[in-house]
Amino acid sequence: MATSKRPNALTERKGQILDARAARAAALDALARRDHASADLRRKLLEKGYDADIVAPLLDALRAENLVDDRRYTENFVAYHAARGQGPVKVRADLRRHGLAGSLVEECLGAFPDWIVELRKVQARKFGTLLPKTDADKHRQARFLSYRGFTSAQIRTALGFDIELDSET
Repeated sequence: MATSKRPNALTERKGQILDARAARAAALDALARRDHASADLRRKLLEKGYDADIVAPLLDALRAENLVDDRRYTENFVAYHAARGQGPVKVRADLRRHGLAGSLVEECLGAFPDWIVELRKVQARKFGTLLPKTDADKHRQARFLSYRGFTSAQIRTALGFDIELDSET
């Protein structure tokens, strides 16, 4: 007696329902640990082996339920990393790595209250509260702050570089 190796339509449909439930459970499990960007969550689910045809509508449903919100994720990411002493250049690059780019990222970076205040906190922790006196100290601090992801305009403002003189040379 030969049995068919090909599942019938009902079995395939039940498999898809189970896969959709399993994918939702995996997504909720990941979201219970921490917030995720939709692109990041999509990548994780695909890496776990869930089909893209199941993941796309699942992400739409999670967005509709406000469980996944790229704006909220981006705002929290910017605030958290700025408080850790990272500048907008580094934060932008990290967000790009998480699958976020474009106007949403620029809007959230621009809405952050004051990058200069965060820059000065980082500078004070590393070098003290006094401004550098020698050019060598200014350049050393500028390199450090640039490494932390602050823009050259922010660094110039915080370190007291003469913008007029520097732009002419």
